[in-house]
Amino acid sequence: MSQPMLLDVNVPMYAAGQAHPLKAACVWVMNEIVDNRFEVVIDTETIQEVLYRYGALKRWRVAAVMAESLFDLAATVLPVRPSDARLAIDLFARYAPGGVTARDLIHAAVMQTNSLTHIISVDKHFDQIESVTRLNPQVMFANAG
Repeated sequence: MSQPMLLDVNVPMYAAGQAHPLKAACVWVMNEIVDNRFEVVIDTETIQEVLYRYGALKRWRVAAVMAESLFDLAATVLPVRPSDARLAIDLFARYAPGGVTARDLIHAAVMQTNSLTHIISVDKHFDQIESVTRLNPQVMFANAG
C-alpha cells in the first residue's frame, strides 16, 4: 500500500501483551512494520492511550518504553489540532450512538483531515465510519500465508 496507514494502539498492545487469540496476528503486523513492509503513522492520542492504559495498571516503565517505541516505529506522529477536535465532535454526534468511542473518533478525525483512509485495528466499530477502511490484523496475517 503506497499511502501510510494509521496504527491503532490495540495492535502494539496485543503484540506486547499476554497470550491472547489476537497476539500472533498483532506480532506479525508489528514485525511487518519494523521490516518496512507497512508504513504507519500514529497520532498524539495514540501516545496518550498507551500512557493512560499502562499508567492505570501502574506499569509506568512499560508505558514509557512502549510510547517511546511507537515514536521510533511510526513514520509520522500526527498532532490532534483544534480542527480535528471539532470534526471529532461532529463524528461523535453521528457515530457514538452506534458504539464508536470518543477516542476512536478522534483518530478518525485526524485520519480524515490528513487524507488517510486506512487503519490497522482489531476494533470492529471502525467499520461503521464511512471515511475509514479498517484492516483487520487477523485477516492480514491469514492472507499473508
